[in-house]
Amino acid sequence: MAGAITRGVLFVHSAPRALCPHVEWAAGNVLGSRTTFDWTAQPAGPGFYRAEHSWQGPQGTGARLASALRGWAHLRYEITEEASHGVDGSRWSHTPELGIFHAATDVHGNIVVPEDRIRAALEHAADPLRLRSELDLALGQAWDDELEPFRYAGAGAPVRWLHRVG
Repeated sequence: MAGAITRGVLFVHSAPRALCPHVEWAAGNVLGSRTTFDWTAQPAGPGFYRAEHSWQGPQGTGARLASALRGWAHLRYEITEEASHGVDGSRWSHTPELGIFHAATDVHGNIVVPEDRIRAALEHAADPLRLRSELDLALGQAWDDELEPFRYAGAGAPVRWLHRVG
């Protein structure tokens, strides 16, 4: 039985020009169709390019996209997958320096921290710096800190909206 259909966005925050067609090929392979991105220069990283691609597919497509792009040198990206019937949403963030981060998200896109992760962080309540470090890790703060200049630089980039009809 096929899973529910969901949608999301692949944000390529920075990729060297030579890697751009490979990113399109990998995404197209996961999405099951030829995929072409509108690449624009990334002001936060001279010589790098950025693109956004809205997608629609079966539950788990975001994870398959993240796996297809994981570990590529000089590639910074984020993938979102909206919550769908019976499944939480997700966000994957990747930087060359930090690797990949994954978090479940609620219907509004907020990161949901599992109960066990919070309990583990509270074990360090006597040490405020360690507690803060554990919670920052659970929220992916280092990834947000590294990606924020690339997100901000793309604020004026073209966006293609997909609308469901019917």
